[in-house]
Amino acid sequence: MSTLLTVNDCNLSLIDKKATYPILNQIGFSVQAGETLALVGESGCGKSLTSLMITKLLPSNIFSYDSGEVDFLGRNLWSLAPKDLRMIRGQEIAYVFQEPFSAFDPLQKVGKQMIEAPLVHSLSNEHQARQKALSLLEKVGITDPEMRFDSYPGQLSGGMLQRASIAMSLMCDPKLLIADEPTSAIDVTIQVQLVDLIQRIQKENKMGIIFISHDIGLVSHLADQMGVMYAGRIVEIGNSDSILDSPTHPYTQGLLSSYPGNQKRGNKLETIEGQVPQFKDYGNGCRFLNRCRKSQNDCKSWLPISKKSQNGQKVECLIAR
Repeated sequence: MSTLLTVNDCNLSLIDKKATYPILNQIGFSVQAGETLALVGESGCGKSLTSLMITKLLPSNIFSYDSGEVDFLGRNLWSLAPKDLRMIRGQEIAYVFQEPFSAFDPLQKVGKQMIEAPLVHSLSNEHQARQKALSLLEKVGITDPEMRFDSYPGQLSGGMLQRASIAMSLMCDPKLLIADEPTSAIDVTIQVQLVDLIQRIQKENKMGIIFISHDIGLVSHLADQMGVMYAGRIVEIGNSDSILDSPTHPYTQGLLSSYPGNQKRGNKLETIEGQVPQFKDYGNGCRFLNRCRKSQNDCKSWLPISKKSQNGQKVECLIAR
C-alpha cells in the first residue's frame, strides 16, 4: 500500500490575549491508501482539532501552527498557498463534520450544496453532479432523494442531514476521508448501513479514512490502526487488534475497561475517575497523572516520550512495558 498522509510531529497552540497555550503536541501518524485509522478518546482530548489541523481549517488568528509537517502525496499541506490548499479540500481530502446542521448553509438547498464541490473542481457538469448526488443520497438510505435534493437543511431531521453530509463528502471520490463522529446522530440500523457503504467505497477507490469516534465498539470493526488521544496527545497508537487485545497505556486500559461490551454479565461497569484537564492546566508532567491508578513520582515531573511497547504499539508512558 502507498502512503497517503503522514502527520509528523505537529504542534498547535491557542493564541489568547494574555498568553499562548499548547493545545496539540507532537501529533504523528500515517494513513495508507485503503486503510482506516481510528482516533478515539473522551470529549476534549483533541480528536476534532487534530482533524481540522491537517488541512489548516482552524482560523490562524486564534490558532498557531507552531511546527511539524503534514505530507499528503508528497506535498506539505502546511506550506501550500491558501488557494492551492482550497483545491485539495473537498476534492482530494473530504470531511464529514460532527454537527450536520453546521455543515450546511441553512439558506441554500441541500442539493445545491452537494454539487458545489465537483463544479468548483471542474469534475463534472451540473447534470452529472446532480445525478451522482441523487445516487449517493439513495445509497445512504434517504428516501425520495429528488425531494430531499431540493429541500432546505431545516426541512430534514438531524439523522437525515447527517446522511446527506456523508453523501456530500463522497461527491468528488476523495483519496482521504476524515469522518468526525459521522454516525453519532443516526440510529443503530442506519449506522451499520452507512459504515458498510463507506467501507465499500473505500475498497473500490482505495480511499484512506481517518475515523474519529468515542465508540470503541464501532471502530473495532472497521479500523486497521487505532490512535488513543488524551489531553492533546496521542498516548498510544498501533494495530487495532493489538491495542484492543493488549492495551499498554493506563488510559487505554481504562477506556476499554469502561466499555460495556467488555464487561461480563453482572459485573459493575468500571469508570475512569476525574475529567480530562483543561489546556491551561496541562503542567509539566504526564497529563493523565491525576486520573492514573499506576502513577509514580517521576510522572509528576516528566512528560513521557513515545516508545515501542512489548506488544508493538507506540505508547507515551513512563511505566508502560
